[in-house]
Amino acid sequence: MSEHAALLVVIDGMGGHADGALAAETAQKLLVETFWRTPQPLFDPLGFLHLTLGRVHEAVVELGARLPLEQRPRATCAVCVVQGDSAYWAHIGDSRIYHVRRGRIVERTRDHSHVEFLIREGLINEQQAQAHPMRNFVECCVGGESLLPEMTITGRRQLEPGDVLLVCSDGLWGALDDQAIAQPWTKPGETLTDALNGLARRAIAAAGPGADNTTGVVLRWLGPA
Repeated sequence: MSEHAALLVVIDGMGGHADGALAAETAQKLLVETFWRTPQPLFDPLGFLHLTLGRVHEAVVELGARLPLEQRPRATCAVCVVQGDSAYWAHIGDSRIYHVRRGRIVERTRDHSHVEFLIREGLINEQQAQAHPMRNFVECCVGGESLLPEMTITGRRQLEPGDVLLVCSDGLWGALDDQAIAQPWTKPGETLTDALNGLARRAIAAAGPGADNTTGVVLRWLGPA
């Protein structure tokens, strides 16, 4: 976070792929370094997200250039830029961004996954998705093939004082419903760190032995300075 802008990032190395942790580390380092090298406030936040994620993908692809395709490092990512009273975000895969207002989810990203496609088509609902056998099948990611993956970039979203932005891996949201994710931020006297840690503990307990990497970062916009 700088005086003029904040960057929220979650990169989740994909399980089952070699060096997923290295993919995540490489992607996060490049994202953060690029943010700090770019004059702020960002003149073109959407352009920054598009170009930087493209470079991130190229860097992770290079890590596995000499490996068979199925063994190459991969990761999912979600990135949010906040400046002024505005948020801009982008994601690849099933790491998510939630925009919460007064204990209600205003918007969230839509995963690049087979299950999300089924939800959009009305073939299953959110509850059925949690137990679907293909719930962990991600259709695009950072790394792997050199072709630029599908990325979803959301235009400017105006924030209101008290709004919360949560960026997280599927290990956090996967075992929880929307109400569980929306509620913790409204408890009086509890810090954002306490709320996030409590949410992560609930997610891990709900997932049981199958708990995945559970990572999140959260920001509350208090209003104009």
